[in-house]
Formats: sequence, structure tokens, C-alpha cells
Amino acid sequence: MKRILTTDVVVAGKAAGEAMTNTVLFSNPIAGLMLGILCTVLVQSSSTSTSIMVSMVSSDILDVRLAIFMIMGANIGTTVTNTIVALGQAGDRGDFRRAFAAATVHDMFNWLSVLVLLPLEWASGYLFHLTKAIVGSMELSSGAEEQQFLKVITQPLTDRVVKLSSSKIRDIAKGIAVNGSLISEGEHIFNNWSGSDEAAGGILLAASLVLLCVCLILVVKLLSTLLRGTIAKILRRIVNYSFAEPFDTLIGFVFMAVGAGLTILVQSSSVFTSALTPLVGMGAIHVDKMYTLTLGSNIGTTITGILAALASSPSGFRNSFQVALCHLFFNISGIVLWYPVPFMRRTPLKMAKYLGDTVFIYRWFSGVYLVAMFFILPLAVFGLSLAGWELLLGVGAPIILLIVFVVIVNLIRSWKPHVLPARLQSWEALPLPLRSLQPYDRLFQACMCCKKDTDKPKDSTKL
Repeated sequence: MKRILTTDVVVAGKAAGEAMTNTVLFSNPIAGLMLGILCTVLVQSSSTSTSIMVSMVSSDILDVRLAIFMIMGANIGTTVTNTIVALGQAGDRGDFRRAFAAATVHDMFNWLSVLVLLPLEWASGYLFHLTKAIVGSMELSSGAEEQQFLKVITQPLTDRVVKLSSSKIRDIAKGIAVNGSLISEGEHIFNNWSGSDEAAGGILLAASLVLLCVCLILVVKLLSTLLRGTIAKILRRIVNYSFAEPFDTLIGFVFMAVGAGLTILVQSSSVFTSALTPLVGMGAIHVDKMYTLTLGSNIGTTITGILAALASSPSGFRNSFQVALCHLFFNISGIVLWYPVPFMRRTPLKMAKYLGDTVFIYRWFSGVYLVAMFFILPLAVFGLSLAGWELLLGVGAPIILLIVFVVIVNLIRSWKPHVLPARLQSWEALPLPLRSLQPYDRLFQACMCCKKDTDKPKDSTKL
């Protein structure tokens, strides 16, 4: 995972930095949100993209208010790694169903939080004013030593492959022209590399992806061997034990603390949640427990950012610390919204389980979801937001209203279907492509590159 993040920085570091320093690109909150998603997907690390944002805020290139929306986007973009890891269990429908639900529960939580908190922040600026008041009331001093934790072990190993110039990456974020390569000199494989950064990054990315696939296969096989018989039963009983309310909710906060602590230890929410995904796929951890651990991981990754801000230079220190606090309180606000109240807690879980059920039947949907949610949708909304508010509202408003209408009708249908008109009590009146994935399934099956499914799913076990 560490090597993939580094190679993505080699490939896309300059592009991400230059995009972020273009003030036209994040001139409005929606554009800032989508740019945060795209840049984080590009480098596959919210820590890297957030570090760029913090550097820009410190250098007065980026306003704290706009950085808040970009951090919201970074929170969404970092979940792409977890979704990719879930694809490693596509060979078994049951495992893939659970793994994909576990991976996307993070997506659903982040998207739902953004849908509520972005308009609220836009209208009131509550995150900005809250964190400004906190920073203003504290006597802070920079220059603290950044804690490395497990990086003390992993850094020497990864630096033997390639080492990047941190100062040049920071200069790019500050809008300073950088000459030469991002690869610094030292005892590593790419020392005295005569090619371009893109070529080096491409080689490393290909090797890293192959290594990731091999590691995923080996990890799944190893865990499958270990988690059998008595060990599996004990683990499932301990981790997935449920209590009566309100004690079950309180135990959830304990799991959040565990998730936060382990994320601080590995200094990456992507690594932590990606490590849990295969365990959920094999049934060792329930999706509901994965949800609470993921919420804790969201808090843990912000603590790492705060520690990094405390280790920053005195110039722009308060703004950097405020941005780190905005990230923390955004995630805390999301937890307050989507965890304590049972029916609110079930919303992201039901959405993730629905996606898991979908890929259980149509495995190709996972690839469509990955490309659409992390590339096509952000690029489309980003382009529309740059074109002007009129075009964005003209295209976006009808789509949003249609989605809201469908959700409301489905909710009423599940509770009191008799109050709906006969036409709305089912979607049978709509053409098949508008109410089912079957036509698209036949299309994918007809493709030469797609292997025809002969093992149609029969498992009806609930997630």
C-alpha cells in the first residue's frame, strides 16, 4: 500500500499540485469538493492530498473556507483503495458480496455526511467558525516533532525502492515552479534515473499493482486457512457479539476507539480499512462492526493530520492547524449524524448492503461503480461547476429531484404501499432498462472479454 501511494505521487504529484494551485479550479465549493475527490483518487492517499492543501493554506494560496470543501472531497476519494481491494474477492460470490458491502459502507457514510454538511457549511460556515474559535482560544506553538509510529519500520524499506523530494512537493503545492525530477538522490533503485518521472511512476505502479494482487491472494488464502474451526467461531463470537440497546451503541463507540487507535498506529485509514475488508469477506467480521471500525478510522486519520500540523513551521501554523481541526470536526459531525440514532445508523449500512447484494448478482457492476463514483461523476460535476451555476443547476437539479422522488416512493412503498397510486406501487410500467440491470447484464455477457456466468447465485443469506 505504501509503495502504491508513493508511485502515484511520482506519476501524478505535479499534476495534482498544479491543479490545486489553480485558483479558478476551486472558485466554488462544488468544484473544490470534486477537485478534492479527484486529486485524492489520483494519488490514492488523503494524507498526501490533505498535506498539499495544508501547505497551500500555510502559503496563503488557498483560503481556509475553500480548503474545508476540498477536505470533504479528500475524505470521499480515499475510499477508492478499499473498493479496489474488495475486487480481490470477486472469485467467490458470497465473499465478494460481504467484502464489497464492507468497502462501500465507508463511501456511503462519507457521501451522506457531505450531502448534509456541505450545504450547512456553505450557508453558515459552522466548521470554519468553530475551529477558528478553538484555535483562537489556544496558546499554540509549532515545531513539535511529528510522530512516525510504524513508519520507522516501513520507511527504510520503501526508501530503498524510490525516494521523493518532500521540499519539491511542498513547493508545487505553494505554486512555486519546480525544475527537475521529484525523485531525490540516494541509495535506491531509481537513483540516477535518466527518464521522466511519469515513466518511473508507471514502472513502479505496474509493479506495485502486481505485488498488491499477489499479496491480496496470499492474505486471503492465509486468513482462510487460519480462520477455520474453533478459531473462527471464537473470533466471530467475540468481534460480532451484540448487546441490547442502548449498550450495543455504547459498545460501538469502543470499536470506534479501537479503529481510531489502530489507524493512528498505521497512519493511514486506507491501509486499515483495506486490511479489514478481506476479513469481512470471509465472514470473520460483520459489516455492522466494520462500520463502527471505519468511523473510528475516520477519526484516527485526522489525528495524524493534527500531529503533522503541530510539526509544521511557524509560518501559517495557525491556519494549518485550523484546517486539520476542520477535518476532525467534519468527521465527528458525520458520526453524530449517522451513528447514535438507530434508524440513521442503518441508512449507510442499508445502502452498502444493497450494493453488496447487487454485485452478488451482477459482478460487473463493481467495476462500473468504481469508475462512475470516483472518476465519471466527479469529473462531470466538476466540469459543470466550472461552466457556471446556471448549467450546474439546470442539469443537476432535475437529477437530484428524480433521485429524491424515487427514494421517497420506495420508502412509502415499504411502509404503507396502499397510500400510493396504483402506478407507483411498482415500477413495472417503466421500460426494463430503467428498472432492472438485466439488459445491461446481457450486454456485458455478450462482450467477448466477459466470461459468461454459469453459476447464477442461489444464496439468500442476509448480510
